[in-house]
Amino acid sequence: MIQKNDEYIIEITDLGMDGEGIGKIFSAGTPDARGGMEEPRGSVDRKSETASELCGSADRKSEAVTDGHGYTVFVKDALIGDRVRIKMIKTKKNYGYGRLMEVIRPSQYRVTPRCPKARACGGCQIMHLDYKEQLRFKEDKVRNLLERVGGLKDFQMLPIIGMKEPYYYRNKAQFPVGKTKDGRIVTGFYAGRTHTIIDTEHCYIQHPLNTVLMNMIKSWMEDYKIEPYNEASRQGLVRHILTRIGRRTGEVMVCLVINGSSVPHADALIEKLRTVEGMTSISININRENTNVILGSKVKTLWGKPYITDYIGQICYRISPLSFYQVNPEQTRVLYGKALEFADLKHGEVVWDLYCGIGTISLFLAQTAAKVYGVEIVPQAIDDARANARLNHMENVEFFVGKAEEVLPREYAEHGIYADVIVVDPPRRGCDASLLECMVKMAPKRIVYVSCDPATLARDLKYLSENGYKAEKVQCVDMFGHSVHVETICSLSRIN
Repeated sequence: MIQKNDEYIIEITDLGMDGEGIGKIFSAGTPDARGGMEEPRGSVDRKSETASELCGSADRKSEAVTDGHGYTVFVKDALIGDRVRIKMIKTKKNYGYGRLMEVIRPSQYRVTPRCPKARACGGCQIMHLDYKEQLRFKEDKVRNLLERVGGLKDFQMLPIIGMKEPYYYRNKAQFPVGKTKDGRIVTGFYAGRTHTIIDTEHCYIQHPLNTVLMNMIKSWMEDYKIEPYNEASRQGLVRHILTRIGRRTGEVMVCLVINGSSVPHADALIEKLRTVEGMTSISININRENTNVILGSKVKTLWGKPYITDYIGQICYRISPLSFYQVNPEQTRVLYGKALEFADLKHGEVVWDLYCGIGTISLFLAQTAAKVYGVEIVPQAIDDARANARLNHMENVEFFVGKAEEVLPREYAEHGIYADVIVVDPPRRGCDASLLECMVKMAPKRIVYVSCDPATLARDLKYLSENGYKAEKVQCVDMFGHSVHVETICSLSRIN
């Protein structure tokens, strides 16, 4: 019987949805002379197979654990082809979780992470996997979900578009702030599935300027004895530090998320930060709620502008602290270019852009469309979207504040506003069911679905494919190197 704290040696033959290694225990084994466990009988060495060939169960955990062949174990930081020693940390009837204790024989895909804190930090789950294999893993994960969950057939899966340089690509960071047991102020990222902050002096996927900004803010907090927020006691002031850096403009934003309405010694902080080249906006965001949501709804500008600007292609965007703006500018240009290509706009066509944020995709589409309507629930984002339209002298766009599942049916039913093309770019939870129903009722010629979560994408495409639409092309774009996340764009056409 397999129990917590038992140790085993297993082969890793698959990867799960979150990049964790999957292996099997075929025999409980007996203690060996060194106090460990002998290697389980029946382990399979599949090192010669590629990562893409071994991702068959990456989409659904239930399939991996109910196939009747051994006891399935999920092991964080293990890779296909690894032979590892693990300690069981959680056991269920048909599957369990093991902690990686030792890599006995490394996978041919294993590399040394550039960041020494990659294993502890929750930000880069697969930095130890060769980048080409990261791309294989992501593409196969999407394909498997679309086929198995979405039930899609006969669609064209285009090769994933990776990054030329998968380091220092993020233009936005949200660093939690805390204290160590010895009283040091720390900033960094949460360890996976915890709120323990991994003190990060230098992050290999963030803009290098963040190291300078974090040191300045920590120094200011130490000089004036300003306390970080404590989640347990709900005391302390500084909760998070938000930064944005314009990739092309070089403009810099710093926003402190605080448990209060003001910061003491703000002048001293401003004096420090103003010395940074490109500093454009310094503000505070007020969040006094006992919540995991990082940002509150109110922002106060301390110095400079309430926003920065940046470009995607030839379009300039105004970005405020509450704005949604893709974190990888280079790949965003690729992604939105594909959205425009998949929309295949003809002269005189009307487009609805749902979950439009600050109008990033809307303005791309407006270069070709006769009219674009954008919908976003965050009022500040719509303010930015309207300002961005004026900034780029685009008059063929109109924006609505509200839930997409409420605005689209209302405008269609009450004002007869139709769509030749609908573009959706929803959050991870995907599209609301009533929104999908309205889209089908409006019967646009084409739908372009941009997704950050392949599981909800597969669910929504299943509905659309059962209600008059055919998925034609699927394109993955790697926006988040060294993480398990991937952006996917799919084109659908109405079946006559």
